[in-house]
Amino acid sequence: MTLYATLDSPLGELLLVGEESATAPGGTALASLSVPGQKGGATVQDGWTYDPDAFAGIERQLRAYFDGAPTRFDIPYVTRGTAFQQRVWKALEDIPYGTTTTYGRIAADIGAARGAVRAIGTAIGANPLLIVRPCHRVIGADGSLTGYAGGLERKARLLALEGALPAES
Repeated sequence: MTLYATLDSPLGELLLVGEESATAPGGTALASLSVPGQKGGATVQDGWTYDPDAFAGIERQLRAYFDGAPTRFDIPYVTRGTAFQQRVWKALEDIPYGTTTTYGRIAADIGAARGAVRAIGTAIGANPLLIVRPCHRVIGADGSLTGYAGGLERKARLLALEGALPAES
């Protein structure tokens, strides 16, 4: 069964989508976290069940994050994607709070060729778990803010919240 809830945030109303899971604490694994107007973001579908209680744990962690508490999210989530996407997404999860990295560094971290930067960007753009899987921490090699499915303004807000906004070049 697909469950969903919404959460007001400094980025707008977040849409949380999950699936019932016997192995997840609380019984729900997060499948998607998206922001309004997100490129490729989830939208509520017929047959989904509104159940904010199913997302109480992630809601607490998100509220703490938006209140400025450094955090590494500890939530069960659904992982769907190609093997390559999953390698890239795992590398995103390893980027510490308050830091940034580059697409080229992600390529190196997963053992991909330097020329794979475009494929890395495509995989990052397909990340269904904004904020929780911190793709906002990936910036251009020149320090510029590039590519964020939720919009560059939101990327800048998240990096500013974490104290990781790169100096303007």
